[in-house]
Amino acid sequence: METFFDIALIITSIATIICVVLQNRGVGLGSLGGNEPGSTIFSARRGIEKVLFNMTIAFAALLLILVLLRVILF
Repeated sequence: METFFDIALIITSIATIICVVLQNRGVGLGSLGGNEPGSTIFSARRGIEKVLFNMTIAFAALLLILVLLRVILF
């Protein structure tokens, strides 16, 4: 049972990291100089961006639950 939690934690943490990194694709130092017009304007999440945002929340919640279970049970 302990091995299951370890493997699940590894997979969930890697998936969470991937989701977070994929969300940061438009963030960079180039926007600091004002090279990208309209880069500071808020825009609603649509399509794949919204799915990725929701997946990040789901993976983070699952990771938290798995960590808590791992600490409590073992």
